[in-house]
Amino acid sequence: MDHAADVPDVFDPRIYADGIPHERYRLLRDRHPVAWQAEPEIEGWPAGPGFWAVTRHADVVRVLRDHRTYSSWLGATQIRDPDPADLPFLRRTMLNQDPPQHGRLRRLVARAFTPARVEAFAGRVRERARTLLAAARDRAEDGTADLVRTVTDEYALLNLTDLLGVPPADRALLLEWTVRVIGYQDPEDAPAPLLGPDGKPLNPRSPALLGEMFAYARELAAHKRAHPGDDVMTALAHAGLDDAELEMFFFLLTVAGNDTVRSAAPGGLLALAHAPDAYRQLAAGQVPVERAVDELLRVHPPVLSFRRTAAADTVLAGQPIRAGDKVVVFHASANHDERVFTDPAPGRLDLGRAPNPHVSFGDGPHVCLGAHFARLQLRTLYEEWCATMPVPELAGPPRRLVSNFINGITRLPLRVSGPAG
Repeated sequence: MDHAADVPDVFDPRIYADGIPHERYRLLRDRHPVAWQAEPEIEGWPAGPGFWAVTRHADVVRVLRDHRTYSSWLGATQIRDPDPADLPFLRRTMLNQDPPQHGRLRRLVARAFTPARVEAFAGRVRERARTLLAAARDRAEDGTADLVRTVTDEYALLNLTDLLGVPPADRALLLEWTVRVIGYQDPEDAPAPLLGPDGKPLNPRSPALLGEMFAYARELAAHKRAHPGDDVMTALAHAGLDDAELEMFFFLLTVAGNDTVRSAAPGGLLALAHAPDAYRQLAAGQVPVERAVDELLRVHPPVLSFRRTAAADTVLAGQPIRAGDKVVVFHASANHDERVFTDPAPGRLDLGRAPNPHVSFGDGPHVCLGAHFARLQLRTLYEEWCATMPVPELAGPPRRLVSNFINGITRLPLRVSGPAG
């Protein structure tokens, strides 16, 4: 299929190192709302057959809700095609399943991930935010600190491991696994990929490269059966899962649960640094913090894209799609669709925006199960920043993750000294 000359590329992960390509998204929304994208070989990662990029809000929601037409199971949920030999393995996780199979696993983990269990950690989350921010401020020799290194990475990781019930001595492992799986497109953020016999990089999500994580999940579950606690892994260890299901739940919670906040927290602070007047409204209590969290999630969604596969011939926004075609929704584009976000326009940060139907946590049967925990952590971090830290101000250029999947910030130098503002 030919790639039209006036269709901008939104596939190349290197584009995202310069920020979300809003102008490219706008052109797609206006002229090619369902646009064919080529998949050339990049940085040693093999070429693919191409896919349809879906950029308008209504179409993104339609794809995410219609699992019968747009399947998570057929080709999993990453843009690049997995090795066919890995597909049965990838389909063990509910992320890569369709209803009704997806519903059984989701109900199991939902019983472990209850709002009451999450809220029980609220005090611990607040104390952690307060402690990490104070340490970043007190240890800053020049009045500045990299908030990713000193605060947000550790904040997201430790909150998640508390909820899961991971012993303190093992917590660094979870960050290592997350970086390996999430940052694989970024040569600076992740270790060099292992190569297969053909010299091509191995998919970090393949079973061959997740054995260490899976062995740990089984060991931790065995420990929780013998020494139960009030945590998610204890609940999962007693949920009647087989080993494969348990392993994939641990993988999903470790990687997705960690990286949602790991990406969103510095992204929100960066957005506030670019909008000091909006920040002052938040600090003065002039906007509800819950609305502010959702607006910051709208402008900096943790996930940039998710893939589905057409299960049958269909038509989307007037574009014929054939069974087997890849269909990729772009969350950040949907969140800036002028057809939905009209007052004010989507390019303006409005911390009091309501309604705010962003799709940063997805939609449909796969809507993020940990959204409540993520919002709790983000709300608490912003509240503690407002109470104890100065107006967010960049002290150097931030660095973004090279990825077309995760909207990551890998460095965020901010001024941390001065009166709270």
